[in-house]
Amino acid sequence: MKAGDVFSYAFGAIRLRKLRAGLTTLGVVIGIAAIVALLAISQGLQVTITDQLESGFVTDALIVSAGGGQGFGPRAALASESDFTLLVNDTLIINEIEGVAIAMPIIQQVGYVKSGDVEGMTYVVGIDFAKYADVYSSTFVAENGEIPLNPENNVVVVGTRVRDRWENGTLLADVNDVIEISWVNAAVRPPVNETYSATVVAVLEEVGGFGFVGPSDTAVYIPLSQAQSFFGTDTVDDIVVKLENGDEATIDRVSEAIEDAFSGQVSVTASTAVLGIVSTVFSTIELFLGGIAAISLLVAGVGIMNIMIVSLMERTREIGILKALGMKGRTVLAIFISEAVIVGLLGAVFGVGLGWVLANVAANVFTGGGFAFGGAQRAVSDGFAITPVLTPELLVGALGFGIAVSVIFAIYPAWRASKLKPVDALRYE
Repeated sequence: MKAGDVFSYAFGAIRLRKLRAGLTTLGVVIGIAAIVALLAISQGLQVTITDQLESGFVTDALIVSAGGGQGFGPRAALASESDFTLLVNDTLIINEIEGVAIAMPIIQQVGYVKSGDVEGMTYVVGIDFAKYADVYSSTFVAENGEIPLNPENNVVVVGTRVRDRWENGTLLADVNDVIEISWVNAAVRPPVNETYSATVVAVLEEVGGFGFVGPSDTAVYIPLSQAQSFFGTDTVDDIVVKLENGDEATIDRVSEAIEDAFSGQVSVTASTAVLGIVSTVFSTIELFLGGIAAISLLVAGVGIMNIMIVSLMERTREIGILKALGMKGRTVLAIFISEAVIVGLLGAVFGVGLGWVLANVAANVFTGGGFAFGGAQRAVSDGFAITPVLTPELLVGALGFGIAVSVIFAIYPAWRASKLKPVDALRYE
């Protein structure tokens, strides 16, 4: 019997039992839909987070923070327990290290911006404008106004979300506006509100990233000298180090040299390392979610086996007649396997479609954005977007997994059918 005839016969058998075949296929559809929806959202979230991280990172920069949180052994333990702090002048030590192009300190504090009767919370960041613009040349860019490289202490640069905080056209701070910057000094008793006025000279282009050390849409940037005076400290949150090149060897060598220069009292983080950690974490999450979703597909496989066994019992006499007419056992086996392949393929195809729809609906519900189809649109909420991603690997894997589960659970009933003796089958009631 030819392969085409086998599939034709199998398809005819399915058509004769539409309700049963439909319910069997539904189990596969639900399992595949769950896998596709979860993994598409997970991959879309990974792409979104990675893109936003990259928008705030540069690949040839290191971030130096107080505390030796990385590594193992007595040295790391001693550093993590110390009260070591980084100071503005520590950049002089780092600048002496071979391979370092720029070392710049960053002082950051949670504060408030007030213009007229409107006030909002923000991050107030003290930076060296010239060095910061050199390191983050693609993101520390003015959309309105001009960023001064040698600013006076009474000027500020604001992120786009500080300018239009509510994104409704009501501006909090625009170019040439005088704003009031304040923060709560809790180091004295009673706590005191420290305040000064400054003129907005530039509004940054939208960054869209998380603003980890790099430019942020929700921050206010003031000159470093003003931050030292305003916050009353020379202690810095981080020191950003721009390297002469982004080679992995240079990153490792300079990172080790910086740690040695501060006797292991600092931790050095490379942008590429952070992105690598994010990728590893999401790979683990995808494996976990895929495993959970696969359970429902295995349940569907048990249902397929049950249905196939019932079908075998109902078609015993039919099989006996076919064998009496000369059909071989392997042909009977092929017919039952073909039925499983058809059910698995239909279930997988419809499951992929349903899963893709569910992924977009979930992205729409969770982020409050628009419906995404084919990756052309994005679901956006407060600048955070999730676009479900259906990769070719996920598509092929879902189709293959659906068919494979159906076939595996159909092997035993098909084998039993192929082993039926014609005489016994014809006498079956």
